[in-house]
Amino acid sequence: MKGHWRFNYALFAFLWTACPLFAADGPAAPARPAGAAAAPAAMSPEAEIQELRAQIALQQQQLDAMRAVLEKQGKLLEQTSAKPASPGETGSPAPAPAKAREVAAAAPAPVSEPAPVSEPAPAPAEPPQSAPAKASPLQLQLGNIAITPVGFMDAAAVWRSKNAGSGIGTNFGNIPFDNAVPGGHLNEFRMSPQNSRIGFRVDGNWKGLQFLNYLEMDFLGTGGANNIGITNGAFVPRMRLFWVSARKGAWEVLGGQSWSMFTANRKGISALPGDIFYGQEFDVNYLIGMPWTRQAGFRLLYHGAGNKTTFGVSIENPNQYMGGYGGGGQVVLPSALGALAGAQLDNGSAGFLSTPNPMPDIIAKVAFDPNSRVHFEIGGVARRFKIFNPTTGQPTSGRSFSKSGGGGEANGNFEVVKGLRLISNNQFGDGIGRYFFGNAPDVVVRADGSLSPIHTFTSTDGFEATVHNTLFYFYFGGIYIGKNTAVDANGTSLVGWGYAGSPNSQNRSVNEYTFGFNQTLWKSAAYGAVNLMGEYEYATRTPWYVAPNALDHAADHTVYFDLRYTLPGGPPSLK
Repeated sequence: MKGHWRFNYALFAFLWTACPLFAADGPAAPARPAGAAAAPAAMSPEAEIQELRAQIALQQQQLDAMRAVLEKQGKLLEQTSAKPASPGETGSPAPAPAKAREVAAAAPAPVSEPAPVSEPAPAPAEPPQSAPAKASPLQLQLGNIAITPVGFMDAAAVWRSKNAGSGIGTNFGNIPFDNAVPGGHLNEFRMSPQNSRIGFRVDGNWKGLQFLNYLEMDFLGTGGANNIGITNGAFVPRMRLFWVSARKGAWEVLGGQSWSMFTANRKGISALPGDIFYGQEFDVNYLIGMPWTRQAGFRLLYHGAGNKTTFGVSIENPNQYMGGYGGGGQVVLPSALGALAGAQLDNGSAGFLSTPNPMPDIIAKVAFDPNSRVHFEIGGVARRFKIFNPTTGQPTSGRSFSKSGGGGEANGNFEVVKGLRLISNNQFGDGIGRYFFGNAPDVVVRADGSLSPIHTFTSTDGFEATVHNTLFYFYFGGIYIGKNTAVDANGTSLVGWGYAGSPNSQNRSVNEYTFGFNQTLWKSAAYGAVNLMGEYEYATRTPWYVAPNALDHAADHTVYFDLRYTLPGGPPSLK
C-alpha cells in the first residue's frame, strides 16, 4: 500500500504542477471591443517556426525544473513512509511532510507565458514529537521494571587424547596414565549442547532503591538415563545462579546462589557473570587453580570513592571436604574412622549435603578499580571444621574435634596496552581445597580423630588480546597440594595425604596450559551474535608417590570447537 500511495502522490503532484504545459496557446484572449483596431497581419512561416522553437525550449526548461522537484519530493516521501505509522495515519494518507513542501516552494517558478496555476496554501508544520525511549531487544518493560532474557546456545565438539569419561568438562585430578587400562589407550570424541544457558534478569528502581534479580541455568545436570546417549539428548537443566541484590547509595546487599566472593573478579565485587574471572576458555570446568564455586550466601558491599573502591563481606554455604569429587583423590582415613567418609566429611559420592558444618564460610574482599584499565583485589576466607569420634565410647561420652582453616588471595588484571590485558590470580591457605573444583581435600584425620588442614597454593596467569573482532587468550593454571600424613592407631600404617605408598590419585600438583580464540562472525543489536570458538588444552598431574617402574605423571591433550549464538539485549538504563 505504501508503494501504491507514493506513486499516486507523485502522479498527482506532477499533474497539478505541470498542468500549464497542456495549455499550448495559454489562456483564452478576451473579446475584441467594437471599434478596436484589427489584429496585426499574419506572421511569416519562418517567424512562426522560430517562435514555436522558442516556446518548445521554454517548456523543456519547465519540464526539467518540475522533474527535479518531483525527484526531491519522491525521496522525502520514501524517507517518511519508512517510519512507523502513527495512530492518526491509519486509514487515510498523511499530508506531505513540511520539509517536502519547503523544497517544492523553493523550486523555480515556470517562466512560460501561460499564467501558472496557484498552489493551495501549505498546511501547518507538524508538531515535533519526542523520540521514543530506546529499549534493549527482547526486553519487557513493566512500569519501572525491565525483564531481559539472557543466555546463549552452544553447539560444541570436544576431542581428548585420553578417555577419562568426564563429558565436555575436564576432570583434572584423574587424567589417565599412558599405561592405564583402558583409558590410557583410547581417545574420545563427543558433541554436546549442554553448555547452552538460558535465564533472565529483572532490573528495577523503587524510590531510589536499585534492585537486580538474576537467574541463569544450563543443561549439565545429572540425569542418569541411558537415552541421553542412545535415543535422544534429554539433558537435565540445573540452576547455576539465582540471586537478588538491592543498592541504595553506597550500600548494597545480595542474597541467593551466586559465584562465591572468593572467586576472582574482573570488575569491583560484582556477582554478574561478565564481571567474574573464569577465563575465556570453553572448558565447563574452567581452569585448574582457579577458585570457584556457585553456592548460597549473603553479602554486604560498600561502594566508595565513586565506585573506585569496593569492600565486601559475605557468609556462604560451608562444606568440610575430604576429596573424591571431580576426579580428585581422597585422603586415607584411619582404619577405625572409615565411617566418617560421606557422613561427616564429604567425599564427593553422596548426592546430598550431609556434613555437620559448625559455621558458614566467612569471606572478606576489597577491590580497587581506579579506571577501566586496572583491577586489583585482595581477600581472604575463614573456615571451621568439626567431627565427632564415635570410637571413644558412647556418643554421649565421645569426643569432638574442631579446627580452623582459611586462606588469602591477591588478584588483578591490567590493560598494559590497548586491547592487551594481563591476568594474575593467586591463592594460598590451609583447608581451602574444595574451592578449586575439589582437586584438593580440606583436612586429614589423625588416629585420635583430630583434624589437620591441608596446605594449598594456586595460581592462574595469562593474557587476553583483542584484535579487530577476535579475542585471543593464553592461560597457565596450577595447584600445589601439600603433604599431610599421620600414623594410624597400629603405630605402623600411614594415613592422610601424600605419604609413601599412597595411591597415585593423591596428586602433588596439577597444571594446565591452554590457549584459544573467540571470533565474532556476526553481530546485531537487534538479533544477537554468532561466535566461533576454538581451544587447545594441555593438562598434567603428578602424584606424591610414584611406585618403582611406574610413570611419574599423566598428561592429556584436549581440543574444543564451538559455534555459539547469543541472545540480543543488555541491561537497561533505569532512572
